[in-house]
Amino acid sequence: MARQPQDKAKDSKPLNERELVRELAALLDETNLTEIEIERSGLRVRVARNVTVAAAMPAAASVASIAAPVAATATAAPADISKHPGAVPSPMVGTAYVAAEPGAKPFIDVGSKVKAGDTLLIIEAMKTMNQIPSPRTGTVTQILVEDGQPVEFGEPLVIIE
Repeated sequence: MARQPQDKAKDSKPLNERELVRELAALLDETNLTEIEIERSGLRVRVARNVTVAAAMPAAASVASIAAPVAATATAAPADISKHPGAVPSPMVGTAYVAAEPGAKPFIDVGSKVKAGDTLLIIEAMKTMNQIPSPRTGTVTQILVEDGQPVEFGEPLVIIE
């Protein structure tokens, strides 16, 4: 079990950088934080967990860095999907659901034929379930959100061609 940082402050010898990073990484795991930064005696240490929006990462995948700039790990992004002529943007901020209830058949699948007004998915916002209708008739070629995923206003949800 890792010692608490306040215990270390009582020690006569200061923490070395490696021990400090390990202490902070353990603190991230214990508290489910994504990032923590401290500055002590002119030494600034930042420990961050690498988190992506599309998929949750296990706690073992935490990344630690000592006062280093964050390197961009993403490769060049493909063409902006929100500019696609068949993109259906989210009309609100909320949580997207692909079915009416957990375990139910999804409203749409890739390859589904939809008519204007058909329900594509539901967005929960402020405890209200809002059906998102298809703005056009066509075939669903991509579903860009997963069940239970938070979405932002204007974020593309589905591509209909």
